[in-house]
Amino acid sequence: MRRYRSGEEVELRRLFFETVRHINISDYSEEQVVAWAPEQYDEAEWCERIHSINPFVALVDEHIAGYASIDVEGYIDHFYCHRQFQGKGIGKSLMSRLFEQAEEYGVSRLYSHVSLTAKPFFEKHGFVAVVEQQVEVRGQKLTNFVMEKFADFRQ
Repeated sequence: MRRYRSGEEVELRRLFFETVRHINISDYSEEQVVAWAPEQYDEAEWCERIHSINPFVALVDEHIAGYASIDVEGYIDHFYCHRQFQGKGIGKSLMSRLFEQAEEYGVSRLYSHVSLTAKPFFEKHGFVAVVEQQVEVRGQKLTNFVMEKFADFRQ
């Protein structure tokens, strides 16, 4: 586990794309996942976004198996595990690292906008859904949940 390194942005985009297209399709329509993770994207904008969130990456044999970010206010923005590593402890390791980072930041509340697909995983880690919402992404409405967890983050 480490922070992402400059130059890994395209690999993270590929991981994001494949996860949404192959995993989230179980809970969202084809049109919704295409809107969420379009094939065409602004690479410079993506690279800038990844640089700004400075995610942690989980490695398996030196390959990125997942990544996740948390900011100083406890907001978890990106949280994605490669489709080949779902259910193998990568997400758990990433979440544990985010909990450690939250303690370092001194925040007492973590929160995120969580997909239908990721909701059970977040619940397993002590998050509760505060509100269900519909968000519009490139003309498609997607259901997600504002979820939160208060300290203690060691659960």
